[in-house]
Amino acid sequence: MYFSSKIKEERQKHNMSQQQLGEKLNISRQAISKWERGEGYPSIELLIKISDIFDITLDELVKEDNSLKEKLIKDSQKLVYPRWKLFFDILLMIGFLIILAKIIIVIGNKLFDLNIVFLQDSLLFQIGPFFMTIIGAIGSESLAKKYK
Repeated sequence: MYFSSKIKEERQKHNMSQQQLGEKLNISRQAISKWERGEGYPSIELLIKISDIFDITLDELVKEDNSLKEKLIKDSQKLVYPRWKLFFDILLMIGFLIILAKIIIVIGNKLFDLNIVFLQDSLLFQIGPFFMTIIGAIGSESLAKKYK
């Protein structure tokens, strides 16, 4: 049974109008009607509330509707994707900025006879920014391809 049929059946079994269910979920009657016509799906938060209202499991609401399962899986991936993408983008930018700062310091020391020493003896400063940039770029690009 598809979600649209299931929610209508459960609503009628509990002698509830679309308006009453909408009020319990703090949404419009039109949203309930849309779900029952199969034109849309609720968020996972609303699915949990619906399962509580009708005293049925999420499995009973979702399992047989492949479109709804795909939507829930896609929505959950979207929640994780931005955090990791942001992490890798920040890592890339920090690595790039450190490399740029290092280049500016080297040029400043050569052209203006400055004697700026900024962690130049540190192995971490020598190779760290390069690896940060590479890891950030690979991570960001792989996530962008995976969640197109």
